[in-house]
Amino acid sequence: MEKLSKERNFSLWCDFIERGFLQKEFGELLQKQAFCGATSNPAIFANALKNPIYQEAIQKQKGSKAKVIYENLAIEDIKNAGNQMLSLWEKNKDDGYISLEIDPFLGDRVGESIDEGKRLFKAINLPNVMIKVPATEAGFEIMEALMQENIPINATLVFLKSQARACLEAFERGRKGGDTRGVISVFVSRFDRAIDDKVDSSLKAKLGILNAQDCYLDIESSNNPYTRTLFASTGVKGEELPKDYYINALLHPHSINTAPLETINAYLANPQKTTIPFMPQENIQTMLESYKKAGIDIKELGEKLLQEGLSAFEEAFEALLKSF
Repeated sequence: MEKLSKERNFSLWCDFIERGFLQKEFGELLQKQAFCGATSNPAIFANALKNPIYQEAIQKQKGSKAKVIYENLAIEDIKNAGNQMLSLWEKNKDDGYISLEIDPFLGDRVGESIDEGKRLFKAINLPNVMIKVPATEAGFEIMEALMQENIPINATLVFLKSQARACLEAFERGRKGGDTRGVISVFVSRFDRAIDDKVDSSLKAKLGILNAQDCYLDIESSNNPYTRTLFASTGVKGEELPKDYYINALLHPHSINTAPLETINAYLANPQKTTIPFMPQENIQTMLESYKKAGIDIKELGEKLLQEGLSAFEEAFEALLKSF
């Protein structure tokens, strides 16, 4: 893992945050160089806050508004993770980040979202925090404005190359020649879960990888060292594929893979020693054509998955707030 990180700028991040995990195992895994960054989202926090370890902190805030309780708990966890990874970040400004997403219900309210991103970044008060913003029309404006304030950005829910390109452009406008880091989170496995029961076996478990590589090559074509592709949604459900399938398929230079603990452990049990060469863009396009011939409209599917992702985060956040 260390060899890949240093020589090829490939990074493995942990897609999981929970207070009990942060108190012990998180630090132990960092020491072992199992990963070098972390991500969170409303669904991860909704599941984490079911753990009894949070009950005392929740009870102390009884009577406060639900969102205030959530933010206090989330900020404490994000600070904890960020502080544990600060030395990583100080050695290499590309890694050591933890991400926190803005309120999913702010949606297209650009001004309020910008204010919330600034407020959360200030409250956490660490340089190695990324504010997560969905890759929507409103999101591109939010990303640009926050990056103008030198706030690192994780552009999330990217399913299509057009979204990745718009994120790149927003980053570049906001960065204004500076070196504020940004990652573009391209979601992978959701494509395959959506279509695998509709296509021939030769096309199963491949569309997500091809689409992610297509986005990656477009992002890399910008030649900006401060923006990296982050491959997200790389966990495997079911037993048909190896748990680390989407890590091994996307070991590309100047990229990140954020994965659940189970997936990371499977990869570390038998890690690849080198990054994987990617296909030429024309080969990717030829293979993507096979899906079109099979009746899969990739643009339409990507737009559908984006809407489903936005709705899922809203539902998780609503359930989380109601739990208080």
